[in-house]
Amino acid sequence: MTAPSTFGLSTEARNLHWLLSNLVEEVPGVHSVTVVSSDGLMLLSSDPGHLTARATGTSDGPKGSSADLATIVSGIGSLTIGAAKLMDGGGVKQTMVAMDEGSVFVMSISDGSLLGVHATPDCDMSVVAYHMALFVGRAGHVLTPELRSELRKSMESAQ
Repeated sequence: MTAPSTFGLSTEARNLHWLLSNLVEEVPGVHSVTVVSSDGLMLLSSDPGHLTARATGTSDGPKGSSADLATIVSGIGSLTIGAAKLMDGGGVKQTMVAMDEGSVFVMSISDGSLLGVHATPDCDMSVVAYHMALFVGRAGHVLTPELRSELRKSMESAQ
């Protein structure tokens, strides 16, 4: 994995990039990780090299591309929030989709943003969920509107 450039970013933004990279590197079975804002825009990605891969035709498809993962996470988040409202279920804390060839985990962050993880089908789900909860606990209080704006601009300039 190539670490994203954090040159010129605030300390908080650099710390979030480090936490995200650490999640991918330290948790067995995790392919890629993304943070998506409440309005569906990608704020952070563990895989910045794949941001433009689809646009240039060099992608293998949705197999972990960050832009695809962000879209999937946003859609799953919207779907589960809508389902929870219809069922009077309260807030959605975490969603997990298990597939034959992989898993997708989505966890809410306090500001309405979502943390999404694409992992192998044989990953230890409890370990992935635990590390996601650690990330959310550490990131949730620092994702201010100013930091979200900085991260959004950083992602746009990487494209």
